[in-house]
Amino acid sequence: MVQAAKQNASYKTMHEASIADPIEFWSEQAKLIHWEKPFNQVLDYSNPPFSKWFEGGLTNLCYNAVDRHLAERGEQIALVAVSTETNQEKTYTFQELHTEVNRMAAILKTNGVNKGDRVLIYMPMIAEACFAMLACARIGAIHSVVFGGFASHSLAARIDDAQPKMIISAEAGIRMGKGVPYKPLLDEAIALAEFKPTKVLIVNRGLTPYTSVAERDLDYAAEREKNIAAQVAVEWVDATHPSYILYTSGTTGKPKGVQRDTGGYAVALTASMQHIFCGKPGETMFTTSDIGWVVGHSYIIYAPLLNGMATIMYEGTPLRPDAGIWWSLVEKYKVSVMFSAPTAVRVLKKQDPSFLTKYDLSSLRYLFLAGEPLDEPTANWIHEAINKPVVDNYWQTETGWPILAIQSGIETMPHKFGSPGLPSFGYNIKLLDDATGAELGADAKGVIAIEGPLPPGCMQTIWGDDARYVKTYWESIPGKLIYSTFDWGIKDSDGYFFILGRTDDVINVAGHRLGTREIEESLSSHPNLAEVAVVGIADQLKGQVAIGFAIPKDATQTTTLEAELMKTVDSQLGAVARPARVYIVNALPKTRSGKIVRRALQAVAEGRDPGDISTMEDQAVLMHIKEVIEQKRS
Repeated sequence: MVQAAKQNASYKTMHEASIADPIEFWSEQAKLIHWEKPFNQVLDYSNPPFSKWFEGGLTNLCYNAVDRHLAERGEQIALVAVSTETNQEKTYTFQELHTEVNRMAAILKTNGVNKGDRVLIYMPMIAEACFAMLACARIGAIHSVVFGGFASHSLAARIDDAQPKMIISAEAGIRMGKGVPYKPLLDEAIALAEFKPTKVLIVNRGLTPYTSVAERDLDYAAEREKNIAAQVAVEWVDATHPSYILYTSGTTGKPKGVQRDTGGYAVALTASMQHIFCGKPGETMFTTSDIGWVVGHSYIIYAPLLNGMATIMYEGTPLRPDAGIWWSLVEKYKVSVMFSAPTAVRVLKKQDPSFLTKYDLSSLRYLFLAGEPLDEPTANWIHEAINKPVVDNYWQTETGWPILAIQSGIETMPHKFGSPGLPSFGYNIKLLDDATGAELGADAKGVIAIEGPLPPGCMQTIWGDDARYVKTYWESIPGKLIYSTFDWGIKDSDGYFFILGRTDDVINVAGHRLGTREIEESLSSHPNLAEVAVVGIADQLKGQVAIGFAIPKDATQTTTLEAELMKTVDSQLGAVARPARVYIVNALPKTRSGKIVRRALQAVAEGRDPGDISTMEDQAVLMHIKEVIEQKRS
């Protein structure tokens, strides 16, 4: 594998070089991947804020992740698929992975899927999901992975937006030993959607019975057998060709399709493996996320394979069959880099600590944690328990790889608890006053923003909606065309950033971004609801949880209302969006102009002083809500 030379010996000089001369910097990093045809220019930023990286260069994500490793490490393990739900475990070498991806690619091609077509993937954490993603990349199709088990309404919205020619799914997932039927949810979603996919490919796991739709549904095992010896040529695509669409929650209720390119993404991920995650070809990476989220895209499927590493796909919980399962996999597969979330660590913290010392973790160099803020007690506990460096980092679905990180692959950098670190190479980060746009100094609270151009690997646009991309991300700071992360932060005198929470109405539940507006709209669809407000509050385990406050139309019919509202959200958005509680109240705190004061609701729910409520029309409402909360807690 080609190694890109480091521009400078220290983080400071390397980061400065990446900002001062991005052309030179990223030209060097581009040597990390294979180019079938060299690019014409490193960056075209002639139409801000749209950046085109490595335009004119022909490459392919699947080739870089699989094919180019065959000569040197074809017999090395590339994929480990583990399910503690079905007690199955299988490994695939790079050669075997190549064979399976070719079979999947042939299924796509023979059913009319070509370059630029969309394929929606609605699957559990099984090997076939990896094959599907890589097969799409191989033929230049654009995949859109939707978290397995997402409710039909949410799935239908994504079908209508992406308009996939084919959907790949499984008949069921499984959680805590119980089958979770996907096929009925998928059939309902297709019925609800205006756009109808031509074909649906089903991986039958034998978990739940299901009904096939004639002329539309295909059985994966049968289709695989038809294409058992298939060899599908790589489709070389321009670096700017979209690789995938990944939907993320928005404040408007309509999900945003984050569109990612091909060449810039491959370069950025491979560079991040060297400079941030410190993985080496031939080693193993274990990321405990799901492919339905961006962490799963970047650091389960693509980055480890691009870097010539084995990757572990895990279906199950961190507690099944016991709290030692993850660490047993670290020992068995000699994991050197592990990536998880603070929520998972907090779950393990409640278990017997002997599981953390039961296995040989000598291969493990780093435990990376991201998804929500990492508190000092959690970081200290896991560090002392496994005696390994615990490394925070901060990023978003939109960026695809870390914005802030400790970049030990460049130089040894000090950690500061509570901080994800310093700006990653390529990111020109500013801390701005949200009202004036003025840049702030140390220890001042402001909005974390990124000056354009965004580095390679970040989103190109919102799928099918350039105007929304500009309006949403680039025009929220007065007088500046600058990307807003919508996160409050401060930085200290050493330049380390600390994340303080969202500036918009999106909350972060165990690393999953949820729009409070979406949850409110779902709750409002219940026939006995007059008005509702949803806020995110701090939670020791999950970072944040959603809390609802609902006013019923008929106050005499509320005995089962909270449970009914929970079921409404489950059916429309999925269990991941279910509020932790919905309090039934008779009024909501509002300003004289009728605006709900969500800040006050959040404070009362967290047991804090709501502060200045002078603009509130009826301050007694808060006392009523406080009494309702205390009554429920008692």
